[in-house]
Amino acid sequence: MTDIIILSGSPSKHSRSQLAANYAGKLAEEQGFTVKEISVTDFTPEDLIYARFDSPAIVRAGHAVSGAKGLIIASPVYKAAYTGVLKALLDLLPQDAFKHKPVLPIMTGGSPAHLLAIDYALKPLIANLKGEPLQGVYLCDHHINKENPDQPVADAETGIRINTQANQLVEAIRRNHSISIAK
Repeated sequence: MTDIIILSGSPSKHSRSQLAANYAGKLAEEQGFTVKEISVTDFTPEDLIYARFDSPAIVRAGHAVSGAKGLIIASPVYKAAYTGVLKALLDLLPQDAFKHKPVLPIMTGGSPAHLLAIDYALKPLIANLKGEPLQGVYLCDHHINKENPDQPVADAETGIRINTQANQLVEAIRRNHSISIAK
């Protein structure tokens, strides 16, 4: 079982939101957690568009998400919300796949004008799936350096925000796990 699943909602194989999420995942790995990425690009378009709940790839993703201790969900902002292809994937996961899991939302966009997309679009979706959304991180495109995927954060302030949120995710997982052990 993987501790943290990254759900990457960008249709681009090398997106800024994916780089930011992978960076947060790397920070969690440095604290001893296992991390696995699931991207919308891992699925055939037919599985997503035709809602193939029984697709082996969709079923595997559902099991991985359901079995994780925490999640990082990342998407670029499209039309003031997360991507439609991310929504298509989430619609195919089990209804309680996020239940009792801390979820770190990460979104990227071209300007600060889309900052509230996390609060008005992604967090309500996470809550509907019974996840426990953290504050999250919104990054403008210029905050991510695509030329340096190992260290994609382009400025110190953004690095601090991602570090803080990754630490909160790790602490929430530890807290939830110690509660379940005590029961």
